[in-house]
Amino acid sequence: MHSKGRSRFIVLCVAPAVILFFLFMVLPTVNVFRMSLFERGAYSPTETFVGVNNFKVLFKDAKFIASMQNTILLIVTVTIITFFFAIVFAAILTREKIKGQNFFRIVFYIPNILSVVVIAGIFSAVYKPENGMLNSIFSLFAGREVMVLWKDQPMVIVSIIIAMVWQAIGYYMVMYMASMAAVPADLYESAGLDGAGRVKQFFQLTLPLIWTNIRTTLTFFIISTINMAFLFVKAMVAKGSSDVALSFMYNQKDAGLYGYSMAAGVVIFLFSFLLSALVNKVTARDVLEM
Repeated sequence: MHSKGRSRFIVLCVAPAVILFFLFMVLPTVNVFRMSLFERGAYSPTETFVGVNNFKVLFKDAKFIASMQNTILLIVTVTIITFFFAIVFAAILTREKIKGQNFFRIVFYIPNILSVVVIAGIFSAVYKPENGMLNSIFSLFAGREVMVLWKDQPMVIVSIIIAMVWQAIGYYMVMYMASMAAVPADLYESAGLDGAGRVKQFFQLTLPLIWTNIRTTLTFFIISTINMAFLFVKAMVAKGSSDVALSFMYNQKDAGLYGYSMAAGVVIFLFSFLLSALVNKVTARDVLEM
């Protein structure tokens, strides 16, 4: 009887979350797959079954291919730069005796608590062609007026990369600082006695011991970059000048091509899923315990 009561209690606790997940995650996802097989306007009650025709057109669409290329470029570049600096800064602030570590944690973390709209506003001011900070600095060193159009081709992707990296570094740096702080100091002392320098200790001790954390955050960051890229493009850049995958999907919906938009959504979903599986496979390794 006691066992039955406990089981009922567990079911009652878990049921709300399961129901909400099913209603707001599973059903919408299934509906996206279903709608991708139909041709329908965004506000039209009628729909025509077209099978995989939307996908055939999609894979021949130069704009969609370009948007996927932009997305992949952002994923690769932003991930590499963000994780490199986050791990390096975390190692420096954790291992080196630097005053005001908590101050640096707060300063680096501040961009992460700002909304994308605020960050877009800050960088739009920095990138402003006439009197923005970047062009003003370049003009100062060049001795003449420099007019770089940071939010137009071909610099727009570079501008988005800078903003996304600036926004993300602090969050992951703080996470890695917490992981590195948990590494016993006597391991570093033993390694030092064996003649291992700071760099060797970093690669042979620090990285292997926090690898599980790096692997988890890496997968999360890569997938979230797909969404963040859309938000930054939407907030910073003129429509169509540098579409990413999600902005392309959004624009198709605005154009009234609802079924076509859902087909793009299916491709993006499968791409995200396969990318997650690939990252987990590539980064798999034996866990080094402390």
